[in-house]
Amino acid sequence: MARYYLAIDIGASSGRHILGHREQGKMVIEEVHRFENGLTDIDGTLCWDFDHLSEEILAGMRKCKEIGKLPVSVGIDTWGVDFVLLDKNNQILGNTVGYRDHRTDGMDEEVYKIISEENLYHRTGIQKQIYNTIYQLMAIKKQQPEDLKDACKLLLVPDYLHSLLCGVYATEYTEATTTQLVSPKTKDWDYELIRDLGYPEEIFQKIVKPGTVLGDLTDEISRKVGYPCKVVLPATHDTGSAVLSVPSNDDGALYISSGTWSLMGVERSEADCSKQSHSHNFTNEGGFDYRFRYLKNIMGLWMIQSVMKEFDKKYSYAKICEAASHEVIASLVNCNDNRFLSPESMTTEVRDYCRESGQQVPESDSELACVIYNSLAVCYRDTVKELEESTGLQFSRIHVMGGGSNAEYLNELTAKYTGLPVYAGPSEATATGNLLAQMMWGKEFDSISTARSCVRESFPIKIYQP
Repeated sequence: MARYYLAIDIGASSGRHILGHREQGKMVIEEVHRFENGLTDIDGTLCWDFDHLSEEILAGMRKCKEIGKLPVSVGIDTWGVDFVLLDKNNQILGNTVGYRDHRTDGMDEEVYKIISEENLYHRTGIQKQIYNTIYQLMAIKKQQPEDLKDACKLLLVPDYLHSLLCGVYATEYTEATTTQLVSPKTKDWDYELIRDLGYPEEIFQKIVKPGTVLGDLTDEISRKVGYPCKVVLPATHDTGSAVLSVPSNDDGALYISSGTWSLMGVERSEADCSKQSHSHNFTNEGGFDYRFRYLKNIMGLWMIQSVMKEFDKKYSYAKICEAASHEVIASLVNCNDNRFLSPESMTTEVRDYCRESGQQVPESDSELACVIYNSLAVCYRDTVKELEESTGLQFSRIHVMGGGSNAEYLNELTAKYTGLPVYAGPSEATATGNLLAQMMWGKEFDSISTARSCVRESFPIKIYQP
């Protein structure tokens, strides 16, 4: 009889419940539930609705009972950096603010009054992003100091959602590294840095590795979903899970975890916190088995998602990708410019950028999409060069995983601009990596190498030649 494992993969715009099991040596996945997610404007602040997320988590778990496929374990992955503060009664303090909110504007300068940007990178190895937890906490310290004073626990998003299932409070390692408050040497909180910044060190929970059994579903949750099971931590940062599912054991392979964000990099055994690495703005986020995800965070398909919401005509992603492939506009934008992080209108920002830089202004929907896709591919090209310079390696191919692996025009452009073959798939990379961590706990695989080999044999991979 098959042993089922349940991955709950929650992104910034949607979530999904994916059941996985092994059958005739291959990995088989099945989506059982999907739901929407997004930020809500509450009195001018962009917030997450955790009541909605918790309801959807349970709804998807109940569907496993309905179809008669009960998982032996469950694990949740989400985006990084965001968190909740809990009071002495484990109730959330303040608003559940999301990373696209502007409360962190200027907070980098407040942090740099205490530690320089250069020393902070040397100490943590984490790429500067204005929404990192370190800056969000500074915003609370400056703007709502009473919340920080009353806080008893800080839990990152997946940590909080796991606590609702099993009642155990801990912080998973890969997610913790996105805070910019973890030492790549000790793999633990940098408590000296936390004290220097004036954050209460007692609110930070014990850091545990992916693959850890956090606990069992509480009796209440078991009754609600209709069965007991273990809560087993995946790499709870979605990119950490996605990278685990790279269908290759070759050190010469780059990856792009392509979704709302494009995370492009290579897996390494040690962090690179050098000046050169800092100048390229690479990050050293934690990975499975204490590996490092040496990568650059690129704006990604967020730009396409945003302009599509503004189009009068409704397109599928496949249709807008195809339409863009027939355009010849040569204009490009810098995808990593902060103006594209959370604009009132992405269409306006792209057009304004082109106008300000003396380029042709895209007018039609397909021209806008063409500019964005080409700009992303050029950014990938430049990142390959920077990675080669920083690592001293020559790369043989790029693995594109996640939803962006279905974007044929973007994959064609990526191969064209980088001069490297692109291997596209699996499309459900994050959920697959989530499942792999649980299945290694369940002894379905004896190593990362065998797990990745199984991914290569189990899912279609499409190759795009330069």
